[in-house]
Amino acid sequence: MWDKVQSTVIFLQKKGFAIPDYGIILGTGLGSFTKKIHSIVTLPFNEIPNFPVSTVEGHKGELIYGEVEGKRVIAMSGRFHYYEGYSMDEVIFPIRVMKILGAQKLIVSNASGGVNPVFKVGDIMLISDHINMIPEHPLRGENDIRFGPRFVDMHEPYNLGMIQIMEQIALKNKIFIRKGIYLALQGPTFETPAEYKMVKLIGADAVGMSTVPEIIVAKHMDMQCLGLSVITDLGVDGIIEEVSHEAVQVVAKKSEKLVAKLIQQFISVY
Repeated sequence: MWDKVQSTVIFLQKKGFAIPDYGIILGTGLGSFTKKIHSIVTLPFNEIPNFPVSTVEGHKGELIYGEVEGKRVIAMSGRFHYYEGYSMDEVIFPIRVMKILGAQKLIVSNASGGVNPVFKVGDIMLISDHINMIPEHPLRGENDIRFGPRFVDMHEPYNLGMIQIMEQIALKNKIFIRKGIYLALQGPTFETPAEYKMVKLIGADAVGMSTVPEIIVAKHMDMQCLGLSVITDLGVDGIIEEVSHEAVQVVAKKSEKLVAKLIQQFISVY
């Protein structure tokens, strides 16, 4: 892993990628934030050594280096999921690359199903914590101390200071946001009513198929993390309805301008 990361970093540096202030991952239907980036270099994933290729509709599959509000960012328009058949090392590979390039902060976004009965479709949720139920752990196996310690402290997976600032930005802009716990399952099936009930009973507010492996690996490398989730469907007793990936994309698309505005203003002040 170390040698592959180094070779990819060297390739990106030769292409013009300099030390970024932020790494950003844009999930399903949230790719329009790329319009906020003054792009310097844009590369399709399939042109980057050691990068997988996103196979999910709604994930453009590009790595963008540029500036937002005077800060340098490296942004993934799309991500890789365990359910696509990739190994966990492949899923989290870009996070390793971002950190070795120099990024100290990570912002992730995703689409998720809400199980909290007060949530509504289209709500934006700040992720305060997570529960990992993806069967493969991203740090399983021999630890490379060059990336981080064997045992990683996870008492604050999402930086409390970053959360507080984002809440202030949302309040200032009169953008209503929720705050809650995100649970990750493997997918790619959407949850059954019984599974939604399980997710709620064990303490989560929303459920999805990504993000948690990325955050674990970012914390392994001592990055500060912030997570935003758009509630695109509901798994609440009595109102569980048929859901499709296309419908998820439609809802995420409706919220993406607000998400983009929040991220842009956050970067300007933090």
